Amino acid sequence: MAHSFERIVILTGAGLSAESGLSTFRDKDGIWSKVRIEDVATPEAFMRDPQGVLDFYNGRRNNSGGVEPNAAHAALARLEAGHPGEVLTVTQNIDPLHERAGTTNLIHMHGEIVKALCNHCGGREPYDRDLSADDVCRQCGNRGGLRPDVVWFGEMPYQMERIYAALSRCDLFISIGTSGNVYPAAGFVAEARGAGARTVELNLEPSEGISHFDEAIHGKATEIVPVYVEKLLNGG
Repeated sequence: MAHSFERIVILTGAGLSAESGLSTFRDKDGIWSKVRIEDVATPEAFMRDPQGVLDFYNGRRNNSGGVEPNAAHAALARLEAGHPGEVLTVTQNIDPLHERAGTTNLIHMHGEIVKALCNHCGGREPYDRDLSADDVCRQCGNRGGLRPDVVWFGEMPYQMERIYAALSRCDLFISIGTSGNVYPAAGFVAEARGAGARTVELNLEPSEGISHFDEAIHGKATEIVPVYVEKLLNGG
């Protein structure tokens, strides 16, 4: 199997990082059950209450600080390193766990919690401190425009052209730890299928898009992802 797939695209969601201790969004106890999206995750919210929005993300950044990649992150890094073809990981997660596990060919389609974006100049910079509405951008010198470099509701996810190009060329698409109800990512499996790719879901439970997958394996990511990766690498 390892040699029969030349171009693999992997989509990962919150379920992958949940076993490292990071909260998911749409579960009954997830983040969106505790705060309103409209209050913290839209450009309008930032205009209305910049410090309130920054405080929410400061808390999330601080929560991710001591969190370690889990066995599923490590397995995906192993797949990238050991597969003779191309492996692209597209993550909806804003945490740095893929990188810390060793994945390098990676797209953060929803941005990164450890970076800041300036609303004034569009500049980005690594940022591991708490953001304040008084912060000055080091690139343009303007005050008050720094925000987390994350994609809010109503904004376009990053690198979509590159993602769709990869989906149109891939021969294996693997979806891991994602609910299948957030677009555009929920539509990726249909794109891959349309290109003739084999489609596989590795998830805790069946996603909303389960009917689009050729194969589905359900269970904890830390248990099922390493097993599936070893199977791929061993050609089984």
